[in-house]
Parts: sequence; C-alpha cells; structure tokens
Amino acid sequence: MQRTILQTVEPVAEDTVSLLLRGAEGPLAPWEPGAHIDLTLPNWLTRQYSLCGDPADRNTYRVAVRHDRLSRGGSEYVHRFLDEGRTLDVSLPRNHFPLRSAPEYLFVAGGIGITPLVPMLTAAVDAGASATLVYVGRSVTAMPFADELRAAHGSRVRLHITGRHGRPDFTAEAAALGPRARVYCCGPASMLDAAAAAFPAQRLHTERFRPAAKEFAPNKPFDVHCARSGRTVQVSAQESVLDALLHAGFRIPSGCREGVCGSCEITLVGGEPEHRDDIGAPPGRMYCCVSRARSRDLTVDL
Repeated sequence: MQRTILQTVEPVAEDTVSLLLRGAEGPLAPWEPGAHIDLTLPNWLTRQYSLCGDPADRNTYRVAVRHDRLSRGGSEYVHRFLDEGRTLDVSLPRNHFPLRSAPEYLFVAGGIGITPLVPMLTAAVDAGASATLVYVGRSVTAMPFADELRAAHGSRVRLHITGRHGRPDFTAEAAALGPRARVYCCGPASMLDAAAAAFPAQRLHTERFRPAAKEFAPNKPFDVHCARSGRTVQVSAQESVLDALLHAGFRIPSGCREGVCGSCEITLVGGEPEHRDDIGAPPGRMYCCVSRARSRDLTVDL
C-alpha cells in the first residue's frame, strides 16, 4: 500500500468529481495508461478507480468518481464526506487494460468510462499514431474532462451527444478504420456489447465496470490445498474461494468481488480452475472472488 494525501476534490462534470492524491512519503509507484488503483476509504470500503492523470507525474495520482445513485457506500462517501487533506491508502497500480502498440487507434468512451482512455489518447498521440476519441454522453455537462480533452487534442475528439444524435454507429466507425487499427472501449455494458458486434474481436480491447452476464454449472464443493502453509481449506457450494480463505485466516486483498478489478489474484500450483472473471486470468493465476474449480481440488501458493 501507498500513503497519499487528498490534495484536491474538484467537480469535473455533473455528479462527477476528480480526486488528486499526492504521495505522502515520496514518489508514488509508476503506472501506464489503462492502470487502476484500489482506494481505501475512511469508511473501510475499498473501491477501484482508473488512473486518469499523467503517468510521468510520480508525485500525484488522479482519479474521477461518479456519484452512483445506487451506491453501495463508496461513491456516496466520496461525494458527501471526503474532505481535502485526508490521508488515504492506495494500492500499487494494476493494469488489465494495457495500451498495445499500433499505428492507428479508435478510443470509444461512455460516461465515466472516459477515465482510462484519457492517458491512452495522450500516449497514442505522443507516439505519433493516428488517434481518434469518440466520447459518448447524454450531454456535455455530464461528460468528465470533455473540455480538457478538446483543448488538448482538438479535432481528434468527437463528442457524441445521445440526446441529440442517438446511439453512435459503430459499424460505420469500423468500416473507416485501417487494417492494423486497435479499438479501446470503456463504458456501460450496452456500449461494450454494441462494440463487440461491430469491431473485429482480435482488435477490440474493452474494460468493464460491471461483470458481463454469464451462465455456469451449479456450484460444487471442493478443497483448496495451500502449499506453503500445508493447510487444506474446504470451499462449500454456497461460498467463494475468497470467503473460504478469509474465514480460514488467510489475508487476501479484495475489492469488487465481481471478477472485474483483479485485487484478489492468487497463484495456482495445481488443479484445473473454472475462470469466471471478466479480466482474463493469466496462466497460473485465478481471481478467487468468483472463480472456482473444475477439478476435485486446487493447490494454491498460500
């Protein structure tokens, strides 16, 4: 964890504020566009936010928080109670949405989904690539960083106001792209589903804030063997691997508990996992808040 001080809380759109976090004990850990951090709030909740500042600035992190009317306590606390000057712990940055090299990019953002794409657009332009941002929102006043992006990137930024223009035509956008272009899309599920239907899968990169709907076979109990400690933990059909390990006394970070943020990653040593996350667990890893076992047991590095 890293200790930071909340330097500023600044409105950047309707129902959205930007938080500027300054390192309290020296430079902060480096990061690349697409990365996010876990922010531990004073009400003991931990929430994940994409970094949307300048990766070259090692002194501060910037995130943006939209006030969710169905908040589970995170965004409501930020908007109603979080004051400048508070000391806050943040995790080291993690990146499940990295910017891959390409000669051409199309960035597609919906609402608060703009946050990971802000530094991506800048990095793409700085690298000399052809880059366009299609930024979708119900009104300009509800679109964080819209003025900042237009000032910095001019005609590369196209605002698509759904109240006036309806939904964007992703099929037309796909037809206009070159054969080596990459598409990065972040926003609501309906936008990501439309993008998946229009853009070639091998060139489309998406990040979800909520898990996609999936169906799995009914849960079955299984055992988790913890290689380093020599312990075996039973996982019932009614609980997650994360909860079973926590109840057994293992300290495992967690955040979203939906298979989206990646904070509960553990190392696999043996067995066949059933990955249920939306990130795409790398070989030898699993996100234990949602994923389970296909085999009768798993062995993990705990």
